[in-house]
Amino acid sequence: MLCPYCEYKESKVLDSRHIDSSSIRRRRECERCKKRFTTYEKIEMIPVMVIKKDGRRESFDRDKIKFGLVRSCEKRPISVAKIDEIVDSVESEINKMFVDEIETSKIGLMLMDKLKEVDEVAYVRFASVYRQFKDLNTFVNELESIIHEKGENKDDEIENK
Repeated sequence: MLCPYCEYKESKVLDSRHIDSSSIRRRRECERCKKRFTTYEKIEMIPVMVIKKDGRRESFDRDKIKFGLVRSCEKRPISVAKIDEIVDSVESEINKMFVDEIETSKIGLMLMDKLKEVDEVAYVRFASVYRQFKDLNTFVNELESIIHEKGENKDDEIENK
């Protein structure tokens, strides 16, 4: 690692911290000038291609996912940190699949599952774009399935007590 101040090649690591499951922050000190600097190491993942609905393929882009989630979560009590956590979780799941390609439909389902746990309104917003609700009936059917599912969960909780 070259020192950013004097460009000397040797430095010692003073401190290492895991940022997330694929990144490490290292605090270093140059052996020559004794100045300190920080480096970040990130595991280089195999690029995953996303197969779009029309058959086109493009590189996986976590920023696109985050943008879609941010739009769905507008004016909702969901922090940016929570959105990042969802994106990290889905990206991690995809990487654990060890696939070269994945359909957008699978990514969308993963995101909807995560969003449903966090905020039902954001989930419906995301689902309406993702599933391309054609009319009001499709939208109402989705809402009814959420209400029905929520009712079943309450029944399960009562039985378990």
